[in-house]
Amino acid sequence: MDISSLIICAGVGLVVFYITSRAWGLSKDAGHLPLPPGPKGLPLIGNLNDLPGPGVFEAEHWLKHKELYGPISSITVMGQTMVIVNDARIALELLEKRSVIYSSRPRQIFAGEIIGWGNALANSLYNDRFRTYRKNISRIIGSKVTAAQFDKLQEAEVGHFLLHILNSPERLLDHIRKEAGAVITKIVYGYTAESHRDDPFIDLAGRAMDHFSEACVPGAFMVDIFPFLNWLPEWFPGAGFKRIGRQWRAELIEMAERPRNFVKHQMAQGKDQDSFLGQLIERGDTDPEQQYTNKFSAFSLYAGGADTTVSSMMCFFLAMTLYPEAQRRAQEEIDSVVGQDRLPTAADRDNLPYVEAVVKEVLRWHPVAPQAIPHTASKDDIYEGYLIPEGAMVIGNVWHFTHDPEVYHDPMEFKPERYLEQDGHKPELDPRTFVFGFGRRICPGRILADNSLYISIVQSLAVFNISKHVENGQEVEPFVHFEPGLISHPEPYKNLIKPRSPHHEKLIRSIEDRYPWEESDSKVLESVY
Repeated sequence: MDISSLIICAGVGLVVFYITSRAWGLSKDAGHLPLPPGPKGLPLIGNLNDLPGPGVFEAEHWLKHKELYGPISSITVMGQTMVIVNDARIALELLEKRSVIYSSRPRQIFAGEIIGWGNALANSLYNDRFRTYRKNISRIIGSKVTAAQFDKLQEAEVGHFLLHILNSPERLLDHIRKEAGAVITKIVYGYTAESHRDDPFIDLAGRAMDHFSEACVPGAFMVDIFPFLNWLPEWFPGAGFKRIGRQWRAELIEMAERPRNFVKHQMAQGKDQDSFLGQLIERGDTDPEQQYTNKFSAFSLYAGGADTTVSSMMCFFLAMTLYPEAQRRAQEEIDSVVGQDRLPTAADRDNLPYVEAVVKEVLRWHPVAPQAIPHTASKDDIYEGYLIPEGAMVIGNVWHFTHDPEVYHDPMEFKPERYLEQDGHKPELDPRTFVFGFGRRICPGRILADNSLYISIVQSLAVFNISKHVENGQEVEPFVHFEPGLISHPEPYKNLIKPRSPHHEKLIRSIEDRYPWEESDSKVLESVY
């Protein structure tokens, strides 16, 4: 027998040993209780063929289970149990009320270990380091009062965003990415991004976040199903994921290390203006553990805020293109309360209930993380006679929670008025109940993120009319399709964005006097790594 045959035989043996050991462990712990219902699997591989295929929107794939098997279902792939929850009540029961059991994350070899996303808050196990991350973030931006320290900074960057759209509205997606990156890098690192050209750090972070979204989808990389594949050398057939992982890991390391060095440099020069990481370093950065948790607390805040904001703002402009009546009502409210001689600010929020409803509806209409990041059970649990075994991955279908017709009337339509109490209508459930996560894994930066989204939306509505793209004198319906992945974006679309009037154009241009463009820190950032 030649060496290649020996390797193949050894590989097959490892597969059989791994699957049977996992299956034995499950049956040993399960007693006589069944798993939640689900499709029947095949010998050895289980429900491998029941995972979403490439390019499939995962939330819609899992929603089919509700009709077939009920609100809670399961599959088992190579001994790994996945529990799919298609009912918000069950998700809240498990992930909120029983959060002591469901606060950790499943082991993700590709995203967590090979790339390194296990070091970040979103993918961290539930341990002391995780609690330190949350404490760091909550201490500085965990309340409306503390988050308000960044209001003016957010308004300045949104103002620059409006100027960019005014000058080149056809590059909407580029401007959204630039704004989201500029806001969060300024808050987290005190870094001023390039104003009129591509910024190297924002571009790097954008690529890293795209790869994060791909890497964290359950079952997307076979090494998460067959952990022993990680033992194979990179040149071995089927081990190409190692090369990809090495490249994506380099991006992540640079994204974490370079801005920390930048902040240390700026502090030494007396130039740091109370950035998030600067405040953490001031509180203590002497021992290796403090340095690690400070660095990854900042990294986690950036990672959690940048790409999610991009998705929400893309959904907002798409919704305004498709639903002009909602846009008109919001603009009428802004004109009535704020007038047309200044831009709305965070201070106006409580007086603009319809705009507040638009923000909620953007979050509901297409949640940025349609199936969230899976939780995992830290011990065996029983729910309504079903076993959820220790180590099971629990997937909450957030997209369905926000589109459940029993909770939201006409859920596929964009209707901000659903949250208003008028004409005897009882306001529908605030989608922020679901979209920022559950229990002890709820997003600690949600107040900052929500405020940033509000300012971007209200100021865009105040000065722009958003309508359908026109070709040959005819309106063109925008292409509406949402991409799969952990963080889901609308696919690129075309629309028409114009100032509401010459007066509004003048108001936009006046922003440059109030918030002058600053020199970028990109050269300094490049020099300190």
